[in-house]
Amino acid sequence: MHGLSLIQYAAIAALPLLFAITVHEVAHGWVALRYGDRTAQMLGRLTLNPLKHIDPVGTVLVPAILLLAGGFIFGWANPVPVDWRNLRHPKRDMAIVAVAGPLANLGMAVVWALIAKLGLALGAASAWFAVPLILMGKVGVLLNLILMVLNLLPLPPLDGGRVLVGLLPDKLAWQVSRVEPYGFFILVALMITGLLGTIIGPPIMALERMLVFLVGI
Repeated sequence: MHGLSLIQYAAIAALPLLFAITVHEVAHGWVALRYGDRTAQMLGRLTLNPLKHIDPVGTVLVPAILLLAGGFIFGWANPVPVDWRNLRHPKRDMAIVAVAGPLANLGMAVVWALIAKLGLALGAASAWFAVPLILMGKVGVLLNLILMVLNLLPLPPLDGGRVLVGLLPDKLAWQVSRVEPYGFFILVALMITGLLGTIIGPPIMALERMLVFLVGI
């Protein structure tokens, strides 16, 4: 953001990022519980306490490196464990559990857009409070849309890959699931080559424009 130092931008982005990845993971665990798996509940992971979900690499190191590099910021939390054997209809229910995370990010993007609108409504008379709300709201919208679109890529172990496995016939689903051990390396390669931004950039910008229009900011 123009006019902000690196430290200021990091301070503004910290809260939206923590909520984005925490609520994303809690959504997985909560939906898994609804469909019969109590693993996340028993491990105390159905909480919004970020300390229960922080991954030193995905929550701290990667976002910090991306921030210093001047690129878009994203990260991940320590994944909420789901035992598919406890689900009533394992294949179908795993797809539903997987899509819950991105949908949670979409919901949070709407909330942050409303927070930005509140900041705009407060105006110059309350600039000391309004400006941080506006900036944090804008960052929250962008971060959540990035995490949503990124996680919906049909690449195991991303959520979109798990949804794809749940939708495909068993034989094809098994073949797609075999990609999972290599998914992270594929994602890193896409990032290094710039293809990742080319793939997810347009839908992120389209969703951001749509949300700005709908909320009226």
